[in-house]
Amino acid sequence: MSLAPLTVICSDEALLVQEQVDAWRARARSAGYSEREVFSIEGQFNWAPVLDAQRSLSLFGDKKIIELRIPTGKPGKDGGDALKTICQQLSDGVLIMVTLPRLDKTSKNSVWFKQLAQAADPIEIGSISLTQLPRWIAERLKQQNMSASPAALQLMAQQFEGNLIAAHQEIQKLALLFPAGTLSDEDIHNSIFNVARYDVFSLTESLLAGDVARTCRMIEGLKAEGEAIVLVQWSLFEDIRALTRLKIELDGGGHLPSLMREHRIWGAREKLMPTALRALTTPFLKNALTRTAELDRMAKGLSKGDVWEATLQLASQIALRIAQKK
Repeated sequence: MSLAPLTVICSDEALLVQEQVDAWRARARSAGYSEREVFSIEGQFNWAPVLDAQRSLSLFGDKKIIELRIPTGKPGKDGGDALKTICQQLSDGVLIMVTLPRLDKTSKNSVWFKQLAQAADPIEIGSISLTQLPRWIAERLKQQNMSASPAALQLMAQQFEGNLIAAHQEIQKLALLFPAGTLSDEDIHNSIFNVARYDVFSLTESLLAGDVARTCRMIEGLKAEGEAIVLVQWSLFEDIRALTRLKIELDGGGHLPSLMREHRIWGAREKLMPTALRALTTPFLKNALTRTAELDRMAKGLSKGDVWEATLQLASQIALRIAQKK
């Protein structure tokens, strides 16, 4: 992707859009664009700060990135006028990324979109069809030095058709559970159709909901069923890390809905995060993050202690703190 002054991406695939934006942002930063401003266009949005951000240069002469996220694909009349102005005042010192959902014919024929299309060649990322999905999964596995049989790839494709985020999470899960190399059909089948009573990925919901009893039952059940402690710790670490990042950015004046989209927090976690963040303080979360490092050392045998018990204690303390503040 070239570093043109304006880049426009249209897609309904949140995972693919985020990866494309991440790659673009990394290239921009390596090219010296160190300042970044993000705007999420929702409701009665005031476009003046966007136009001001494009016009104003940093006091230190830093080049700037501006990200405009329009999740509805409908900027409105004021937004259409603002986008026209933005296209007219593009400059080398500012890179602008506009992300939109997949647009229908009417939206593509709108004045505002034609202005964007004249200033930048829009990148349209289509959905991954069922016939394309096995190859997509195979490529993702290859990035983790893993492979699977055509039958196993087809099985995964059938289970995750239309849900790339779930497919992505399953691929990450396989990397945690199994060593690099060729995965057996049985390994993949058991991973996908885990009939265990306790699901490690449901641990997040009970934790963030402040359900102390269920959180403890789930960890004890996962231990009894022989689940890998590394997977349980990974789930807990991801939650604590996400909470810590969001809390710090909220303390700095960030907008929570925008921050959650930026950090790829969707589904059940998106609904539960606000309550959890109100209940947990920054010092508490930083301490919890430090404790996850100790859990990792225990799991690797580098530190003494009952790793399952220590994991249970940390998770229950977080859930209890959330429950007390609900």
